[in-house]
Amino acid sequence: MVKIAILMGSDSDRPVVEEAIPYLDYFEISHEIHVMSAHRTPEQVQKFASEAESKGFTAIIACAGMAAHLPGVVAAYTKLPVIGVPLAAGALNGIDALYSIVQMPAGVPVASMAIGKAGMRNAAIFCAQIAARFDDNIANRFGKFKTNNCRIPS
Repeated sequence: MVKIAILMGSDSDRPVVEEAIPYLDYFEISHEIHVMSAHRTPEQVQKFASEAESKGFTAIIACAGMAAHLPGVVAAYTKLPVIGVPLAAGALNGIDALYSIVQMPAGVPVASMAIGKAGMRNAAIFCAQIAARFDDNIANRFGKFKTNNCRIPS
């Protein structure tokens, strides 16, 4: 079973995070949403990331704005794929978060998506693409998604 964790630094990020839900539901990918901050609750982030694989997660989507340390900190503590979604916040409206996520040092990869809602949707779709390699049900649904012009079929 494919299970994705979605982490956000603050509950105020929920409207953007929820953009992924219809896609994960369509692809029948189980998911959990957690609020934890690389700056305010670093021990919680470390514990979650360190235990994520043993708890059955396949990948982690980590969303963050401004300094956007959450995806990188998560990647430091897990062997799972981490997908970073920069959020539009602060004076630079997400550009700083994008730069923070894409500039990870060698050996600590974080896949980066677009800023905001489009990035959140793409993170869910990217998880489905990865899972489709080893899950026939997701692969079939992904094929339908692609033939429907990358929209969730009705």
